[in-house]
Amino acid sequence: MDSFDLILIAFAVFFLAGVVKGVVGMGMPTISLGLMTVFVGVDKAIVLILWPTFLTNLWQAFSGGHLKNLLKQLWPFLGAAALTLALGTFILTRAPGGAADLILGVLMIAYAVPMLFGLRLHISPVWQIPAGVFLGAVNGVFSGLTGSYTVPGVMYLQALGFNRDQLIQAMGLLFLSATIVLALALGGFGILGAADALQSLLMCVPALCGVYVGQHLRGRLSDEGFRRVFLGAILCLGIYLVPLGAVRLLG
Repeated sequence: MDSFDLILIAFAVFFLAGVVKGVVGMGMPTISLGLMTVFVGVDKAIVLILWPTFLTNLWQAFSGGHLKNLLKQLWPFLGAAALTLALGTFILTRAPGGAADLILGVLMIAYAVPMLFGLRLHISPVWQIPAGVFLGAVNGVFSGLTGSYTVPGVMYLQALGFNRDQLIQAMGLLFLSATIVLALALGGFGILGAADALQSLLMCVPALCGVYVGQHLRGRLSDEGFRRVFLGAILCLGIYLVPLGAVRLLG
């Protein structure tokens, strides 16, 4: 970023993404990546989100008091998501842009709409490990392709029946592990350089400020209010991604 106007735009984008993440525990990569892609291109945007995503997810993953129990329950899912992420990044370097965003957006909409109308998904304990391994692997590929760690991992976590604090912390664990592996994969494929990493670090300032504001807003929501805001955020992200992916794919 070599202009003052672009830096101001980036600060505003990451602050907005931070507020959303503070409220619902997700959305920073999708929002910041989608908006910054317009100004700097997808490869550069993926690099910019790394440090803000890492630090905010570190904060989220170690806050809440459920770390030990969540790791014990989710390690097959988290491991599968981390192992397949490099495959998605490899595909990113060769595939036409937009297709993964389009698929992600459609899946988000298809998930959020029936859930907002009262559908409740539940995975029984006997299926948690096999479902976690499969959905974690799919989540890893999508994460490498798009820089967004949401689909289908967040759906899986919500189907486990976690309360609000457990869900937020579990998402933090997923997003944190994915961010670390994504940074290693981008460096291995030559996408991440030292100057880019420094610019990404600068974006932590507005991102962390946004998360702080968002967490205070979340504290004012009831459990049902949080659920509806959470699903509404997924729906909005899906609606945002579909045309974005279509434009990138066709353009």
